[in-house]
Amino acid sequence: MNFLDKYVPYVKWLMILVLVGLMVVFSACNTVEPFTVPATEAAPTSTPVTEVAPTSTPVTEAAPTATALPTLPPLSPEEAVSALGAQVLTALKAQDLATVAALAHPTQGVRFSPYAFVRDEDLVFTPAQLQGLFADPTLYEWGVYDGSGEPIQLTFAAYYQKFVFDHDYTTAVAVSVNERLGMGNSIDNSQEYYPGAMVVEYHFPGFDPQYGGLDWTSLRLVFQEFEGRWVLVGIIHDQWTI
Repeated sequence: MNFLDKYVPYVKWLMILVLVGLMVVFSACNTVEPFTVPATEAAPTSTPVTEVAPTSTPVTEAAPTATALPTLPPLSPEEAVSALGAQVLTALKAQDLATVAALAHPTQGVRFSPYAFVRDEDLVFTPAQLQGLFADPTLYEWGVYDGSGEPIQLTFAAYYQKFVFDHDYTTAVAVSVNERLGMGNSIDNSQEYYPGAMVVEYHFPGFDPQYGGLDWTSLRLVFQEFEGRWVLVGIIHDQWTI
């Protein structure tokens, strides 16, 4: 046996081992791990939503339906002059001649009569003159005193105290339209002197029982129509006369 024969068995085993190793290596190399392709996350497909502007159909507000108010019947002449008379009395009480002037006849003015019988000579003041009478120091002659016949010479302020607002006629006991309440010796010619007029009378039947009603007084406001309205044309004082 030569030198090589001695080592042949070993060489065979070595070759077998090498071969097995190569086979293992080859097998390992050929064993491919399954390759997983990473899933590509699909970006969320966001379909842009187009906001639709709200379609606002303009609402047409219906015009409010006006409820017809009941039509008041027109005032009768008696009602109209009664209301005007109350205004005049309130103004006279307050010595507000500007309001009296506004209610007076615009061109003829107002005639002042100290007694029931209306005369042409009774003083007349236009609306413009009326407004300054309380401050007027002039002594006017208004007529003559009943009984004595002496001239009535007074300023307007003094005449007002004696022959206009000698009592508070806003509290008169009786009121009438076109009917005489105060009865005395003086003739009441107001209807004849002011044709077509409406006369509102404010009356006190008396104050002191010992006089038996002879101390009665009345104030009459005379209204005539002018351009479709009633206007003040006369202020008449009345009382018991001799």
